[in-house]
Amino acid sequence: MTDPNPFSLEGKVALITGGGRGIGEGIARAFVEAGAAVALVARTAEQLDEVAADIESAGGRAVACPADVTDLDGLPAVVERTVDALGHLDVLVNNAGGGDEWRPFLDTTVEHLTTSFHFNTVVPFELSRLAVPHMLAVGSGSILNIGSVAGRNANRGGLTHSLTKAALAQLTKLMASELAPRIRVNAVLPGAIETAALKGWLDTKGASARDEMVRNTPMRRNGVPEDVAPAVLYLVSPAASWVTGKLVEVDGGALSDVLPSQLPDLDAPA
Repeated sequence: MTDPNPFSLEGKVALITGGGRGIGEGIARAFVEAGAAVALVARTAEQLDEVAADIESAGGRAVACPADVTDLDGLPAVVERTVDALGHLDVLVNNAGGGDEWRPFLDTTVEHLTTSFHFNTVVPFELSRLAVPHMLAVGSGSILNIGSVAGRNANRGGLTHSLTKAALAQLTKLMASELAPRIRVNAVLPGAIETAALKGWLDTKGASARDEMVRNTPMRRNGVPEDVAPAVLYLVSPAASWVTGKLVEVDGGALSDVLPSQLPDLDAPA
């Protein structure tokens, strides 16, 4: 019998990192509307508590798991708390991650690369490794990585972020190959999403920066977190049961980086 609602997550439990605001919060709310219970992870306990309380007041199930995901030693406790509180684990969304300040190539160090690689690639790998046995215990699962279109572009000044998001894209494909057919692994690559962080950056640049981004985007606007959540919901739902190893761009149709170049040409020493 065909599932009457292939987008339903009824009875599923999802663990979402970076779930206290922005894209992660939007994903959490979309999952709850689809019937899932959610465990939310972030460093700021107050934000998590607020989102979880709001979800529960509306009749959903949510548990807050305050943690710094960059501390690998703390990740087993995050997974165990999810399973203990909600019963099992079906879906993992590796949403936590981020960029770095813009800097020239010659000012970029190995330490910058190491820090970014740890946050954007090592953490999703390790959390996935810890989650997979629990998914196998229930027979199947889905892992969704939040990458970035920065991983396909080569914008000056963004080396560490672009490089490590590209690595996350390849990790997604490798995990999909290794974990099939029991567990599906996909990624969503957002473009310019106006989270609090991007809004703050744009506020420092003035109206011209946002105008240029909009001009460079065929859909003629920047994205919002609510633009990302439906794509994530599709990829983890039964509707995508034959989809794995895919990188889905949610970027308003932009063909390249919509940000203006952040750095001038490299000059020879005087």
